[in-house]
Amino acid sequence: MVQQVTKGIKISVETNFEGSFYKDYKIQYAYGYTITIENQSKDSVQLLSRQWHILDALNNVETVTGEGVIGRKPVLKPGESHTYTSGCLLTSPFGAMYGHYNMVNFTTTKKFKVSIPAFKLSAPFAIN
Repeated sequence: MVQQVTKGIKISVETNFEGSFYKDYKIQYAYGYTITIENQSKDSVQLLSRQWHILDALNNVETVTGEGVIGRKPVLKPGESHTYTSGCLLTSPFGAMYGHYNMVNFTTTKKFKVSIPAFKLSAPFAIN
């Protein structure tokens, strides 16, 4: 598990390899990840949007941006957490992801970024 705290918001990430398949004559490696966002601050916050950088072992980089996470913009009171699971496809058995969430603090009305720590994606059969 990878964890990081930014401005009182703790991000925890767990990953797993889901399998591989062929799509358009190219092999695809499927990965799942579960993220827990925990509000350790004294203020209520809301997740507004996200930005991901997805890298594979072939030096391909994909940037993904969007509102919320899996269709939600969770509001977290102090001590609350939100967990969701999502996934991505790579064209190699190794890769990594990192990014940030754009959030708003309801007390100060200020927007801020929360770092999503870099985490590795690797197929078990490709590990020494």
